[in-house]
Amino acid sequence: MKKTVVNPRTGKFLSYYKPYTRLLVTDLAGALTVSAITIGLPLLARTITKDILQGKLPEPLNQIYMIGAVMLGLVAIHTVCNMFVAYQGHTMGTLMESDMRAELFEHYQKLSFSYYDDEHIGQLMTRITGDTFAMGELFHHGPEDILISSLNFLGAFVILININVSLTLIVMLFLPVMAVYAFHFNKKMKRTMRNTKDRIGDINAKVEESLAGIRVVTSFTNEHMERTRFALENSRLVESRKAEIASQTLFGEGLIGFTQLMSVAVLVFGGIAIVKASLDLADLLTFMLYIGILIEPIRRFGNFTRLYQEGMTGFDRFMEALEVEPDIVDKADATELAMVRGNIEFRNVSFRYKEDHDLVLKHIDLNIAPSEYIALVGVSGSGKTTLCSLIPRFYDVTDGHILVDGADVRDIRLSSLRRNIGIVQQDVYLFPGTVADNIRYGKRDASTSEVIEAAKQANAHEFVMALPDGYDTDIGQRGVKLSGGQKQRLSIARVFLKNPPVIIFDEATSALDNESEKAVQDSLEKLANNRTTLVIAHRLSTVRNAQRIVVLTDNGIDEQGTHEELIALNGAYASLYKMQLRI
Repeated sequence: MKKTVVNPRTGKFLSYYKPYTRLLVTDLAGALTVSAITIGLPLLARTITKDILQGKLPEPLNQIYMIGAVMLGLVAIHTVCNMFVAYQGHTMGTLMESDMRAELFEHYQKLSFSYYDDEHIGQLMTRITGDTFAMGELFHHGPEDILISSLNFLGAFVILININVSLTLIVMLFLPVMAVYAFHFNKKMKRTMRNTKDRIGDINAKVEESLAGIRVVTSFTNEHMERTRFALENSRLVESRKAEIASQTLFGEGLIGFTQLMSVAVLVFGGIAIVKASLDLADLLTFMLYIGILIEPIRRFGNFTRLYQEGMTGFDRFMEALEVEPDIVDKADATELAMVRGNIEFRNVSFRYKEDHDLVLKHIDLNIAPSEYIALVGVSGSGKTTLCSLIPRFYDVTDGHILVDGADVRDIRLSSLRRNIGIVQQDVYLFPGTVADNIRYGKRDASTSEVIEAAKQANAHEFVMALPDGYDTDIGQRGVKLSGGQKQRLSIARVFLKNPPVIIFDEATSALDNESEKAVQDSLEKLANNRTTLVIAHRLSTVRNAQRIVVLTDNGIDEQGTHEELIALNGAYASLYKMQLRI
C-alpha cells in the first residue's frame, strides 16, 4: 500500500492551529450554527408561502405569528453567532500571526552575519509584518469559509433538487464552467500577488535605507536622487499592484457575472415551468431564495481564493526565511568556557566569505597570551576586522583552527564564547531609549550604582550628568543627540559593565577629534587592563604602547613586534607610520 506523503510545509502550516484547538472548535461550532440557520430560514418562509397561504394548515394567522417568532429568534441567534465567529476568528488569527512573528524574529536572531550580508532589511521586515498579517487572515477566514460554504452549498443543493430536478440541473451546468474559469485566474492571482509582495519588500528596503542615511542624503543634497530612486521602486509596485488588481477583478467579478447568469436562467426556466404547471409560484420563490444561498458560497469561495493566495504567498516567503539554516550553530557536545584566562591562538587560519570569493586571510598563525595587548595594523582590506570577527564566531574559519584557552571555538557554546568577549566598534550602535538603558545593555540586571561606575570608568559620567536628565536622558534614534566621542564612551561603558576577559577594539577612535580621541583612548586603556586585548588601529599613534603590533597584508602576517622593533625593521609598518606622519 502506497504511503501518503504530506508536504512538510502543509504540516507546518496546520501546526499553528494546535495551541488554539479549543478556540478553533468553538469558532467552527458558531460557523456551523450560522450555516444551519441560513439553510433553514427559507424553508420556514416556504411554509408560510405554500402551506399556510394555500390553506393547507389550520389557523393561518396563528401559524404565521408562530413561524415569524421562530424566524425572529433564529435571526437573533444568527446575528450573535456571526458576531461570535467574527470576534473569535479574528482573535485566533491574530494570536497565530503573533506566534509566527515571534518564531521568525527568534529565527532572525540565530542567523549568521553571512545571511544579513546579502539580505535587505526591508524585505525581512515585510516578511515579519505584511506576510504574517496575510497569513493571520487566512488562518481565521479559511476554516470558516470552507465549512460555511460547503454546508450552505450542499444543503441548498439537496433542497433545490427536491423542489425541482430540472431547474437544479440547469443551475449545475454553470459550475464546471465556473470551476475552469476560477482555476485559470487563480494561477494568475498567485503569480501577481508574489510579485507584489516582493515589490513591497523592495520599497520597504528603499525607505529603510534612505531614512537611515537621511543625514548623508541631506549633507550631499541628494534628495532629488533619492526621490528618483524611490519613484522607480514606487512605479514598479504600482505596476505589480495593477496586474494583481486585474487578476483579482477578472476572478471575482467574473464569478459574480456567472452567478447573475444563473439567477437569470432560473427565472426564465422557472417561468416556463410555471406556465407549464410543473412548478408553482411558492416553489419558484423558495428556489430563488436558495439560489441566493447557493451563490453566497461561490462568492465566499472567490474571497477565500484571494485570501488563500495572499496568505500562501506570504507563507511561502515566511518559510523561505524560516528554512534558512544558520551557518554558525552549537555542536551537540559543545562545552562552556570556565575560568577564562584569555589565551587566543590562530593555527594556520584561512578565510573567505563565500566559496567563489578570494581568500581574505591566508595561513594566519598567531598566539596571544592571556592579558596581552595586541594591535592589528595594515592597509584597508588586509583582513583586520575579519580576523577579529572569527574569534566570537561571527563567521567560521574556512581552514585552520582558532582556540581560546586551548579549546577550538567551534567546540564552545556560542553563548559562552560571546559572553566572554567584549567588542567596541567604530560604528557605534545605540538603541532608542535612555543613557542608562544603553549602558545596561551590557548587563541587563545591573543596578544604578553599577551603571554609574561603568560610566565613570569609561570617562562618560561627567558629560552624562551635564545632559538635561542625566542618566534618564533620551538619546534619540541611534544616539543622534550625542557626539561621536560621547557615543563611543557609552559603548565602552557597557563593555565595562559586561566585564569580559577578552576585548576587541575595532578602530574605535579613527573617526573622533583629538579631544574625544584622548578621552576614549584613556577609557580603552582602563578597559584593557588585565584583559586579553586586540586593537584594530587606523591611527598608528594610538597603538605605540601595545605590547605587540601585528602587521597584516594581503599575504597574511608580514611583521610583528613592538613599535620600536618594527620601526627598526624599516618594513611595512615603518612605511605606514612615516606616511601618517607626513599627512
